[in-house]
Amino acid sequence: MTAPPGPALLAVDLGLRCGLARFGADGRLQWYRSQNFGTHARLKRAVPAVLQDVSPLAWLVLEGGGPIADVWEREALRRALPVLRVAAEDWRHRLLYAREQRSGSQAKDAADTLARRVIDWSHAPRPTSLRHDAAEAILLGLWGALEVGWLPQVPAEVRR
Repeated sequence: MTAPPGPALLAVDLGLRCGLARFGADGRLQWYRSQNFGTHARLKRAVPAVLQDVSPLAWLVLEGGGPIADVWEREALRRALPVLRVAAEDWRHRLLYAREQRSGSQAKDAADTLARRVIDWSHAPRPTSLRHDAAEAILLGLWGALEVGWLPQVPAEVRR
């Protein structure tokens, strides 16, 4: 996938099957997808190409930790790309109501609804189906755009 011009933020909901979402410096979602790397070895080989394909990047935002996060962070370091690493609870606290976070399945349902609002607000292509990892990457990217100052607040069209 060719990246639109201009610096961007890539949000990654980590896993061997991960969600990816690219946001422009205007804070709007440009594209999103779910990608299955299958194995740790394939992930390690693929990450440099993923980052190259979505360049130019100003930020990499990762949800989670462990060996998979380390692969992404090492490649970002090699490229002198700043990384924000966050736990799901932290970005959810900023974007979801407490009542929507009482269980993991409740949080995923709320994330799906909110991610669809971000898609509409950004005028990004609407999904036929939206995997939870892509939905969470979209919200992670929105959180990242707020954190780095690309958006002063959650857009009114996205708020509930």
